[in-house]
Amino acid sequence: MNQPLLPTTMVGSYPRPSWFHWQLEGRDVLEAFKVIHHKEAFEDAVRTVLQDQELAGLDILADGQMWFDDYSMGIGSFLWYWLERISGFSNEKLPHPAQSHAKGTDVFALDEAGGVAVVGPIERGPIRMGHLYRIAQQNTQRPIKACVGAGPVQLSTLAHFHGGPIGDRYELAHALSTVFQAEIRDLVSAGCQYVQLEDLGAWIPNLSGEQDFQWVCDVVNKTLEGIPEHVHTSWHFCLGNAWGNQMKGMTRGGYGSVLEQYLNVNVDQFVLDFACREMVDVALLGQLPANKGVAAGVIDVRTLEIEQPEQVAERIRKVLEHIPAERVWLTTDCGMKQLPRPCAVQKLHALVQGAAIVRKELTGGAAA
Repeated sequence: MNQPLLPTTMVGSYPRPSWFHWQLEGRDVLEAFKVIHHKEAFEDAVRTVLQDQELAGLDILADGQMWFDDYSMGIGSFLWYWLERISGFSNEKLPHPAQSHAKGTDVFALDEAGGVAVVGPIERGPIRMGHLYRIAQQNTQRPIKACVGAGPVQLSTLAHFHGGPIGDRYELAHALSTVFQAEIRDLVSAGCQYVQLEDLGAWIPNLSGEQDFQWVCDVVNKTLEGIPEHVHTSWHFCLGNAWGNQMKGMTRGGYGSVLEQYLNVNVDQFVLDFACREMVDVALLGQLPANKGVAAGVIDVRTLEIEQPEQVAERIRKVLEHIPAERVWLTTDCGMKQLPRPCAVQKLHALVQGAAIVRKELTGGAAA
């Protein structure tokens, strides 16, 4: 797990190559891949995505989540990949439970996300995180970070309770955390050394009340329970990203309204979006305990503008004003699935080149 100073990576999702049109539509990947054309295309797409990252120079790669279908929200089936493969949910997309309370652009974002009915016991189904990790890792010598989510808290907020033994989002989140825990165990057994939980549930107490902060902490801790010490864990809670739109009601107050509540969560690193707000809240990194680091978002994925390396370097310098470089990774703000691929490629190059500028400044050596 030796990495250079200021390792570079990206948050999970990535634009599909223009020729990759296959959709899982709720099927188990092991069922879908019985069709040789689907299996070959999927593996070729993953290989292509990894090559884009390698050519850009990223240190820690992600598989691009080609298993996210082209559903709504811009990031595809980020929510539905899980809901379709966990027993106890119905298949239809319902209105979001909080739709009537939303305002402004949040109305659009909640419509895109939708809701789901809980109709029976929550049981693990064919999610196949370990299998998907192996497909990616066998195609590169660089380490693959597994991005796991949407997470239990976030998924629990989509639910309409129509049947079964679970009657509220608190019980549902804890039941889901058991499913996620099993998938993470499979990842670790497959050799994965970097696990990133994707769960915007961190923001829910802004809407539901401060009493829910402890619930979020408990669920995240349970989800990540039992992971060996040699496996690096991180938790990403972005500012919302439906076709580039932030969830402005839910995320009001920015990271300043929630981060301090999570400083004792059992995770090695927080993955936080800074570029899209021009580094607002970056001073909060000074509050992080000494045993925790940050993957700082220095690439704005909510715009088509391609940052210049010096612009990225300046963002990195602002991060380093508040936390030592040894505890900092550099990343995109969020997933890149909704961007055109040529734009995503250039943004990754800018990330790596900006990191190289600052590494040179810190070490006095040649830029990497």
